[in-house]
Amino acid sequence: MARTSERSQRGGHSGVSIEDVAAAAGVSTATVSRAVRGLPRVSPATREKILEVAGELGYVASSSASGLATGRTKTIGVLAPFVSRWFFSKAIEGADRELHARSYNLSLFNLGGHGSNRERLFSKTMVYKQIDALLVLCMALTHEELDHLQKIDIPLVVVGGHVEECAYIGIDDYAAASTAVRHLIELGHRDIALIHGDDETDLNFDVPRVRILAFKDVMQGAGLPTNPDWDEWGDFTVRSGQEAFRRLWASPGDKPTAIFCASDEMAMGVVFEAMRLGVRVPEELSVVGIDNHDFAEPMGLTTVGQRPDEQAELATKMLLDELDGVTGAVRSAVAPHELIIRRTTARPRA
Repeated sequence: MARTSERSQRGGHSGVSIEDVAAAAGVSTATVSRAVRGLPRVSPATREKILEVAGELGYVASSSASGLATGRTKTIGVLAPFVSRWFFSKAIEGADRELHARSYNLSLFNLGGHGSNRERLFSKTMVYKQIDALLVLCMALTHEELDHLQKIDIPLVVVGGHVEECAYIGIDDYAAASTAVRHLIELGHRDIALIHGDDETDLNFDVPRVRILAFKDVMQGAGLPTNPDWDEWGDFTVRSGQEAFRRLWASPGDKPTAIFCASDEMAMGVVFEAMRLGVRVPEELSVVGIDNHDFAEPMGLTTVGQRPDEQAELATKMLLDELDGVTGAVRSAVAPHELIIRRTTARPRA
């Protein structure tokens, strides 16, 4: 029998909605959802009462939840703005590694680089009772989306940056960017350019802003000026790094001796384009990035490394532990970063 309305979707074939059960039991719809799905944070007495009321009213949970003895789907959702870029593909790899080890499935919600289908992904037909927890990769959540997720009341962790009201796991972006800029200054560079992230999709929330702030603060702290003509933007891709370097090098006036790039992919674009234009790296120009991309080592790129796969693996472990009833399993955590010095940075020419 086809489900023809949200009411029937939420209440199976009985026509009784989750709101009906919540009202009769004197609890919230989130508590009913957790109780019928066997999720934690519901007392045995409350769970028993809810199941009794649900039985009396003829409430039938959706097939995706009721098909399992535990009431769970054994599926974790992963929400990603992209799947092709390095950070996201590595994070998905790490999440899947932990899920596979614990016999869970991964359901990928891919925004495809833009937010046009966010409403569909966050609708109850997509999320309600189809996943037991949600892992969000490096993107902001609106107040409406957070409110919806809180009503569903499933465990949630953000990987790759800070989001208000959510547990998150990621590197200290301010410290990582500061480390990269200080490395250039310690080598003796004074004329340093910035290629920062400026994702027009607004999916990467505060990460670009924090890395820009760190650059400016470290430069100011060292008594060095920041040249507005040496401030370029990209969207964290190799191509955007190439384009940013072309704009920078085509501008009149003096040229920098070093460039801090807010991601390795943009740094790679800078190195490629510098080679094409005959600018020698690092003899004439030092370049540093952030990430330790898989191609960073073979390219000899100096970078501040992080491990998005380990970040997502830890986040997924937290979610699964929470589902297994471990109190306080989901929490914010700062992931490590490290300066990795390779061939693209050197002292400036005298």
